[in-house]
Amino acid sequence: MSDVFSLDGQITIVTGASRGIGLEIAKAMRTAGAHIVVADIDAEVGPKSAAELGGDFVHTDVTDSASVKALVARVMAQHGRIDVLVNNAGVVRNTPSEAVPDEEWRWVLSVNLDGVFWCCREVGKVMLERGRGSIVNIASMSGVISNHPQPQSAYNVSKAGVIMLTKSLAGEWASRGVRVNAISPGYIATPMTKKGLDTPEWREAWLSTTPMGRLGEPAEIGPLAVFLASDASSFMTGSNVLIDGGYTAW
Repeated sequence: MSDVFSLDGQITIVTGASRGIGLEIAKAMRTAGAHIVVADIDAEVGPKSAAELGGDFVHTDVTDSASVKALVARVMAQHGRIDVLVNNAGVVRNTPSEAVPDEEWRWVLSVNLDGVFWCCREVGKVMLERGRGSIVNIASMSGVISNHPQPQSAYNVSKAGVIMLTKSLAGEWASRGVRVNAISPGYIATPMTKKGLDTPEWREAWLSTTPMGRLGEPAEIGPLAVFLASDASSFMTGSNVLIDGGYTAW
């Protein structure tokens, strides 16, 4: 039974894996036996995280499709296959919508949505050619609800797009052996949520509207990612799994 959760020897790319949720996902997958490729724009922290994981670091800008193509080419040259892709890289800005500059809107969507598509497209090609693979996209409960009280329309829209992209690719690729699922975390204690935790109004709203009354920990996302990447979820594709302490239950 436990073997279905194994990722033994599987070549696994995790974008944005230098810290936060991405690093914890990479750790969980490493524990399950995967060989981790840290694909990150942070050329200082990324190599240290890769060394900690016993894996590889590839400097990658997910907003640049050429950089993503170079990532895939390097992994294929070194390992000959890609078994798992986790699209985790993401950014947020909390600017009132009427004040959002063009460049901020485009940047958030470029990282959070374009980057996910570029990675899915390029990794998808090699997975489809091989006839197997699992892609896990990190979306957000913000793709299902509109957060309060902080303004973040660009982030919400980008994550809703990731959820629909997940469903679209799942439908296209299921018959060709590639599964695509999404994880939608709620409020997780990471550097991205630090501003909210340091803002009393936001913190109170977040905790009071989360039935479990707390933020999640990054390490709590890792086991779910392992499940979706592994054969334990072999009949799942196109799913968006919320892990939010009950936030969307109310």
